[in-house]
Amino acid sequence: MTGSPLRSAVLLLAALAVIGGVGFVLQQSLYGGREPLDLTPGAVPAAAPPPATAAAAPASTVPTIDAAWVSTTAARAGIPERAVLAYARATVQADADCGIGWTTLAGIGWVESQHGTIGGRTLRDDGTSSRRILGPALDGVGDVAAIPATADSTRWHGDPRWDHAVGQLQFIPSTWDTWASDGDGDGRANPNDIDDAAYAAARYLCHDGRDLTTGSGWAGGIFSYNHAQSYVDAVYAAATSYASRTS
Repeated sequence: MTGSPLRSAVLLLAALAVIGGVGFVLQQSLYGGREPLDLTPGAVPAAAPPPATAAAAPASTVPTIDAAWVSTTAARAGIPERAVLAYARATVQADADCGIGWTTLAGIGWVESQHGTIGGRTLRDDGTSSRRILGPALDGVGDVAAIPATADSTRWHGDPRWDHAVGQLQFIPSTWDTWASDGDGDGRANPNDIDDAAYAAARYLCHDGRDLTTGSGWAGGIFSYNHAQSYVDAVYAAATSYASRTS
């Protein structure tokens, strides 16, 4: 996952051959999704925005992803190149035995924040969005959990009373504390940086030896990310659509 450009290219080709396109469709067909979502901008209801910047995790070795592949894949999928790069890096960095696909991370990224572009935002070259993305207050009202803020979590969302999910992949601060990752090797772990968030999400989905190449393993991983069948269905539909567009 580091080393020479040749080795990086070989890793990329091997990883993406398994984790993208047709491979994803075959794996997740065991789950059995619903009708694909319309993934054109604005088709998904707007969600509230995410966070700021903070502490560091040890810098990991960042794999080299072929720029031509990123550009072509982004154009076919209709995803910002910067997001495709983050998802691809994260899948190469993840546990090889897990079998996570970049399209799975892309499905989560679409559902959570339209890859960091929700509400007219743009995804910047450094992996952050032009305005931070914060979820609604986790105040126990309606169907949301009641999670009081802490002094540590408030630095991410600015609310001294209630926590909020933060960033392009909507991490709750306490979950981020466990899975904080440095996906781009800049020496910081920031849930508002799509590189870090994507790598953290991949690690989270793959933990405890989960096998995402099986239908039950994949569905169980997505359900653990957000405990709602409707969420599993939405991520499935988005990821399947991206796989179909890029296969």
